[in-house]
Order: sequence, then structure tokens, then C-alpha cells
Amino acid sequence: MKVSKIIYAFAVFVGAFILSYSSARADQFKIAIMQEERGAAAKYRQLETYLKNKGIEFSFVGATNYPAAANMFASGEVDAMFSGSGIAGTFIIKDLATPLVRPVNRDGISTYHATVVAKKGSPKFTRNADYFNGKKVIFTPLASAGEFFYQSIDGIDSAKATTLKAASHAAAIEALASNSADVAIVKNHIWNKLKGKYPNLTTVGEDTEENPDGTLIVSKKADSKIVSRVSSALLALKDDKSKEARAARDELGIQAYIKTSTADFKHTMELLRKAGVDKSFNFSFK
Repeated sequence: MKVSKIIYAFAVFVGAFILSYSSARADQFKIAIMQEERGAAAKYRQLETYLKNKGIEFSFVGATNYPAAANMFASGEVDAMFSGSGIAGTFIIKDLATPLVRPVNRDGISTYHATVVAKKGSPKFTRNADYFNGKKVIFTPLASAGEFFYQSIDGIDSAKATTLKAASHAAAIEALASNSADVAIVKNHIWNKLKGKYPNLTTVGEDTEENPDGTLIVSKKADSKIVSRVSSALLALKDDKSKEARAARDELGIQAYIKTSTADFKHTMELLRKAGVDKSFNFSFK
């Protein structure tokens, strides 16, 4: 009889442990990180500490590519992702996610736009597809300040251009400088930061409107209570005097997070739709 009671008590304990563990896992906020982006998760480590001190469990889930991340959102495997505006807008169009907050950098900027760069002496960008005829054009794939901007140009399918893809905006600029391309379409902040190194290059055109930068998008399947807690914690980061908050701001190079909504993506959504992005878009162009 005593042995039976001991076994029963042990079973109850094990059951309670499993339930509590499962509950803790269920409450963990999971953020998709592109595995192909070296060091992508590292810059969020201090933010992870900050959120955990706020009682929010926070972990990263690796995604091999954007279609894989989309499947994770669709299945509820992940709750969120820090994303550029092109991918964020695509997830919004695919009805998989909504924007939550975005960072404001140390200069007070939270948006960006595409800049068209070429060799000095090149003609100004006409905003017409025929500008690219006979040219090698380089850009970052699936970027609002890159491939999406290029694909949004009226009549671009008929342009007789060679398109090249760069691993980053900086790599696109370097390729242009080394004569591997004739035109680069890049993020304006990156160009402004690096243009002093490339006196032979110049701006020949720009997008006229802005896109939100680095937005945290959240799955429509995410627990609304946890999302609310994450949002509150991130919005509080600006005025938090704790060492964890300071470390997170320093590591990310930001001063705050601000609320972000689909309305902030108005220009981005127009650009994506002109590029042909719809619910069936599978993150690649022919």
C-alpha cells in the first residue's frame, strides 16, 4: 500500500513537472532568424536579457530562407521576426503577420528609401525602365531599397538589363566601384555612410518615399497577451535606466522602439504590389 502511494505521488509530481515545462515552453516568445545571415541573432542577445528580466521568455528559431520563415509563421511555429520592410510587407500581404514596433536609431531615424548609384558622369535616373537597357544592375534581393524597388518600375520586364544580386547593400556598392556593375540600387543610409570611400560614384536618383526599418512583425497566430507584454517592454526600453536596457540600446545602436502599424507601410505596400507581390508570391522573381 505504501509503495502504491509512493508511486502515485511520484506520478503526480512527474505529471505536474511535464505540464509546467510544457506551459513554460508555450509561453516562450519565439523569433525567426535567417540562418544564412551570419551574426543575425548575436546583436539581439542583450535584448534577450532585457526581455527575460521583464519576465518574458525569448528564444530564436533558425529559418533557412524566407519561404521557410513564412511556413513557420503559417504553422504558428514562430511568433515574430525582426524584418526589413520588403519582407515585412510581403508577410502582411500574405496575411501571416502584422507590424508591432520598429527601432529608432541614434540619429532619430526609423525609415529609409532606395538610392540609385552609378559612376560619376552617368545620366540621371529617369524613373523609366529603359534607363537600364544594356546595363548591369546590382541590388540586394527582396529589399525595398533593392530588388523590390527595381521590380516595381513600370515596364521593367521589357528592360534589356542584366540583374545581379548582392549579399548586402555594401557589397552592391563595392561591386559597382569595382566595375562589376553599372548601376546599384541600395539603402540610402548605407550609401550615405559609405560614399566617402567611393569618390568615383554618385547618386543618380532616389525613391521619393520612405519604408519602415527593422520592424518586429508578429504572427497572427501569436498569443495576444504575450505580444502585448513584448510590445510594452520594447516601448519602455527608451526610458528604462537599468543596465540591461542600456546594454540592449548600445548593442542595437538605437534610442527607442516606437509603435508601428500597417499604415506605416503604405508606400512599401504600393511598391510591393507594383512589383507583383500577392498572397501566392514565393519570395523569388523569374
